[in-house]
Amino acid sequence: MGEQHHATFPQEVIDEYAALGVDLVAMFSAGHLGTRMGVQIVEASADRVVGTMPVEGNTQPYGLLHGGASAVLAETLGSVGSMLHAGSSKIAVGVDLNCTHHRGVRNGLVTGVATPVHRGRTTATYEIVISDEAGKRVCTARLTCLLRDVLPADAQRATGG
Repeated sequence: MGEQHHATFPQEVIDEYAALGVDLVAMFSAGHLGTRMGVQIVEASADRVVGTMPVEGNTQPYGLLHGGASAVLAETLGSVGSMLHAGSSKIAVGVDLNCTHHRGVRNGLVTGVATPVHRGRTTATYEIVISDEAGKRVCTARLTCLLRDVLPADAQRATGG
């Protein structure tokens, strides 16, 4: 699905995770599902996460962007923001995702922008706005993640161990 792009993180965040043996950029590549769907994270901080996804290959039988594809993009971006807010000692686990689909898209690239609604000690909520190439809103989503302490098994998975 095109050339590979890597997420942009503040250097101090990359260094924090690298000290734990975690390749942050690889960890937030959107995973296997995101890779199959062509999700690319192009900007990432606790204040704003931006990602793109092609419509092609992610459509439903009528040729429109599949609502589930929008949900994957939204959950990916909101989860990245939640993890960056929580820091390296916590893991973000999605517990609620709500998506409202406003218009259909048949081609091109959609862009999602996740911004925080609430960033607490045990939960984080992000609003994700997905737009088409003309800047028209396609979907509005809200993701709430539980922030829990990292368990040893989580750290092994994140480092590939």
